[in-house]
Amino acid sequence: MPETETWDYTLCIPNDLRAVTVCRKTLRVILALHGLTALADTAELLAAELVSNAVRHTKGPAALRVRRSPRGLVWIGAWDTDPEPPEPPVPLAEALEREDGRGLGLVTACARQWGWRPSARFGDRGKYVWCELPVPLLSDVGTGC
Repeated sequence: MPETETWDYTLCIPNDLRAVTVCRKTLRVILALHGLTALADTAELLAAELVSNAVRHTKGPAALRVRRSPRGLVWIGAWDTDPEPPEPPVPLAEALEREDGRGLGLVTACARQWGWRPSARFGDRGKYVWCELPVPLLSDVGTGC
């Protein structure tokens, strides 16, 4: 598959904390199969934060979406059934000292960009929280979050 080819995967998950592990491992396989193992550690951390928020703070199903854009970015997002916007992220230094609420602080610190939007899937109203990572050049390998 050419390096610039786009792709898009969606993994539908139940409202179960074990789904976070399933998503992390699935994401790692997707990135490995597309030759993007240099992104795996950071991408896995961000996906775990987004998916765990989706599972912990809602009662319905959720989904992990991973795609490569034509601009060479890897997008990672989590959909859930709660239409309310996520809490604003706290600065990373403050987030690391907290027991909870660190997720979006880590996403903000490690992702190139992040955001959210209202979204409906599977007949349920909800939201999609996403972040993007640039595909690293060979010279950038090993410089993670």
